[in-house]
Amino acid sequence: MGKPDLLPGTLDMLVLKTLARAPLHGYGIAQSIKRMSDDVLTVEEGSLYPALQRLLVQGRVVAEWKMTDTNRRARFYTLTAEGRKHLGVEVSQFEQMIAAIGRVLAEQS
Repeated sequence: MGKPDLLPGTLDMLVLKTLARAPLHGYGIAQSIKRMSDDVLTVEEGSLYPALQRLLVQGRVVAEWKMTDTNRRARFYTLTAEGRKHLGVEVSQFEQMIAAIGRVLAEQS
């Protein structure tokens, strides 16, 4: 059995939550999500960068070019106030959804 796919809409939330801890570049975001999930969640570049672009357009993150620890230029993303507010809403809605799914799964037949 392969690794589970992320539920639709959860990638943006995970990216925002990761950036709430500290500004990071794309590779750092992917590594952080992988590490924090004990290697269960893997974020592919093909979905991460479109998500970051979407969050930029929505004003939920800002980006600037900086040097990494290994002296490479990379785009670092920082959470905005709007992003922080949106994250709170997303987490709340996600927790409601998970609780509802849990109730259905727990229902005895």
